Amino acid sequence: MKNIGSFYYKNEQSGIICELCPHNCHLRDGQIGICGVRQIIDGELFTLNYGEVSSAALDPIEKKPLYHYKPGKKILSVGSFGCNFSCGFCQNYSIAKEYPNTQYIPPEELIKIAVKAKEDGNIGIAFTYNEPSIWYEYIRDVISANHENLDLVLVSNGYISKEPLLELLPHIKAMNIDLKAFNKGFYNSVCKGDMDNVLNTIKLASSKCHVEVTTLVIPGYNDAAEELEDLAKWLAAVNKDIPLHLSRYHPAYNFHVPPTSLQELLSAYETAIKHLSYVYIGNVLGAETKTYCPHCHEPLIKRNGFSAEVLIDKNKCPFCEEHINIIL
Repeated sequence: MKNIGSFYYKNEQSGIICELCPHNCHLRDGQIGICGVRQIIDGELFTLNYGEVSSAALDPIEKKPLYHYKPGKKILSVGSFGCNFSCGFCQNYSIAKEYPNTQYIPPEELIKIAVKAKEDGNIGIAFTYNEPSIWYEYIRDVISANHENLDLVLVSNGYISKEPLLELLPHIKAMNIDLKAFNKGFYNSVCKGDMDNVLNTIKLASSKCHVEVTTLVIPGYNDAAEELEDLAKWLAAVNKDIPLHLSRYHPAYNFHVPPTSLQELLSAYETAIKHLSYVYIGNVLGAETKTYCPHCHEPLIKRNGFSAEVLIDKNKCPFCEEHINIIL
């Protein structure tokens, strides 16, 4: 469904400039932005994805992945289509880079669906699967319709301009932000974006809501020990208690290098855990995913796949009273 877009201005020389994300696309009549969902029609910017839902599922919140936000709970996950990155390894390219079949769901109806799903343990809505920031106008209106105080979550690449991010953050309970690499060249050549903007999003978001970070470890691209150590050090300087998920890459879309080996992931884990309180290996069957107290190392949450057994009832370790960065 088309809807009038936000965050743009008109320039006589270059047409309309969209400012939702740092690409700042310069567009003229009929043109569509890099994201694939924002188009100029008769001199105005419209969104093509408003309320268009391509995927929906009631997921364990661990699947986002969010390990430190209401572990063991479920959340209604919804996505649309489009993305403002062009990652060659995209695992959701069928909705990020193509136009899938969708169903229009008005904001008020989505809230009703989420409330009904409370019967099955739902706590809210996660905007995920494709890049949610380019669904800005719809998420804004879902926020306005959220009179039931549902938890709203974003799973994002972090490529959003500061002003729209600041408008969303007071209403967002948690974010998982992809940090694709700690390498500006990788962002420029592989993602067609700028790393510094993502780093700024992580810093800003982590000061406003619960944040976890995911890095897909790709052999030969972003897996150098020095790079992973720099990533962990940078994240620790923001907050060493931000959970980092090191996820296993599998060939997808235009990337055909072999999957990340378990040994590579274990090595990345050992590098990161020297600097961060909580590091997890993802996308590996049987990988160690328990949450341990960073001080006394007692297990606090046991996980089996995406199910969680929570052994604490507050954000303090029951064994040593260490503060635990977790929302139960």
